[in-house]
Amino acid sequence: MHTNAILFAAEESTINPLLPAIYDIVWSIIPFALVLFLFWRIVLPRLQKTLDERSSVIEGGIAQAESAQAEAKKALEKYTKLLADARAEASEIRDKARQEGVVILQEMKEGAQAEANRIAQAATAQIEVERHQAVLSLRKEVGALALDLAAAVVQERLSEDAKAASVVDRLLADLDKEQTGSDRAAAKAPAKKKATT
Repeated sequence: MHTNAILFAAEESTINPLLPAIYDIVWSIIPFALVLFLFWRIVLPRLQKTLDERSSVIEGGIAQAESAQAEAKKALEKYTKLLADARAEASEIRDKARQEGVVILQEMKEGAQAEANRIAQAATAQIEVERHQAVLSLRKEVGALALDLAAAVVQERLSEDAKAASVVDRLLADLDKEQTGSDRAAAKAPAKKKATT
């Protein structure tokens, strides 16, 4: 038994533990070749098909992204152009409104000036009418006073209306002459003042 052990030990020393036995190599090559054949014929084409599909999806996504980016760029350019047009139109509207405002303001000033002139003319006409009425009233009163004064001076009363009317008319004519002379002098005085200023 001792010799068997020595022989067994000798056999074991000649066998390299890192190298498998020949029958193990043969039996390992057959399943490996079978797996390699299956992998090459079935798995690899499916894997290639999946990779191709993913590649086409990615390329399609890139193409869609580029198309979307081009459309977005066009939309941005269109928006920018519309915005510039809107700003220009708003500027034109603002300028037009300012011009219309100036025209309306000018028309309002002219209308107000015309209204002021009309009111001034109406007031002047009213004053002239009232002055004329006051002059007539004063003439009547002056005529009556003149008759009373004349009667007191002469000590006689004028009884006849025709004589009284002729005396009053003469007296009023004299007053008109004096009044016309004083009006002319008053009209010349402001004209001289305007000419000197």
